[in-house]
Amino acid sequence: MRTIPFSPPDITDEEIQEVVKTLKSGWITTGPKTKLFEKKISEFCNTSKTVCMNSATSCMEMTLRLLGIGPGDEVITTAYTYTASASVIAHVGAKIVMLDTGKDSFHIDYDAIAEAITAKTKAIIPVDIGGVMCDYDRIFAAVESKRALFKPSNDLQKIIGRVVVLADAAHSLGAQYKGRRSGAVADFTSFSFHAVKNITTAEGGAITWRDIDGIDNEELHKKYMLFALHGQSKDAFQKAKMGDWDYDIVGPYFKCNMTDIAASLGIKQLERYEAMLARRREIIEMYDQALLPLGIESLKHYGEDYSSSGHLYLTRIPDIGETTRNEIIKRMAEAGISTNVHYKPLPMMTAYKELGFEIKDYPNALNQYSNEITLPLHTCLADEDASYVIENCTSFMSEYIG
Repeated sequence: MRTIPFSPPDITDEEIQEVVKTLKSGWITTGPKTKLFEKKISEFCNTSKTVCMNSATSCMEMTLRLLGIGPGDEVITTAYTYTASASVIAHVGAKIVMLDTGKDSFHIDYDAIAEAITAKTKAIIPVDIGGVMCDYDRIFAAVESKRALFKPSNDLQKIIGRVVVLADAAHSLGAQYKGRRSGAVADFTSFSFHAVKNITTAEGGAITWRDIDGIDNEELHKKYMLFALHGQSKDAFQKAKMGDWDYDIVGPYFKCNMTDIAASLGIKQLERYEAMLARRREIIEMYDQALLPLGIESLKHYGEDYSSSGHLYLTRIPDIGETTRNEIIKRMAEAGISTNVHYKPLPMMTAYKELGFEIKDYPNALNQYSNEITLPLHTCLADEDASYVIENCTSFMSEYIG
């Protein structure tokens, strides 16, 4: 029997040697490697600037804080996501406005966005689930349709002049939407480099943004760095220069910077990333070719005007419920195959129940969840491993397909 892990990190000797070089360099916290990684991400995404932090969650939260969003404000997101998309709204004291998914969709209900926007709405956090980017034209059309309601509360909001689109792109580094890469489509885009993501820094994240008329990218980068490092006017690398110890604290801010050790991993991962994306596509096409003709449904990763980063292979088995779904997951585990579910909708979680959310108000999300199984999809997966997954999937799932 094979053992197929769900999503192990793809680490080679190149990454290991780069980390060793950093460890031997005498500089291991935020410094030259982090700055180089930021530059490389900007080049990859075709954006002017990037800021790296210790997580995608920090990136989203610091963006909300830079936008001055807090108590009395509202931020829209989707019920079908990991908690980070919504918890950052709670962290800054704003009200979470949670929307259902579209019918038979893993993405936010685009038709519900405009109606959900009020004079208190300051941002929307759509989620690029599985590596497939949202339909940002529809999202921007919705926020533009309510521009007249928008009431800015700081200078950055005033310059943008409407509800801000902050993409939770934890899954979508390398994805494209109408010829533009993730990172250059939404107003702000947050990426994750957690251990299970397409590229990893063990823990880490990055925020990119589109050029915005009236906003100086260098100044915005500096503000992010202040928020990420205690409001300290010089980072540790600058302070380490001989005789240049003096600094100021310009605000009682936060601590969420990326280290050079983490960035070293990311630099080498990013150098290999085009090949990794291509490999993910090969596996997706193997799965699609074998499973879709059986009536098993899956998230569509590639289309006429978009391509996915291929982060997750989400399947749905028509006409089954949670009990049967969980039995299939158990049988796959007994065959040595690790699977997952993406996602249990937030209104089913204790924290969000206690905030007053009820799953009965999110029927589409519940329907997506109840028969969803995520198959292993990663660049350590050999063709023989993918074939083994397919063999067992077709055996177990076909029993429940009419």
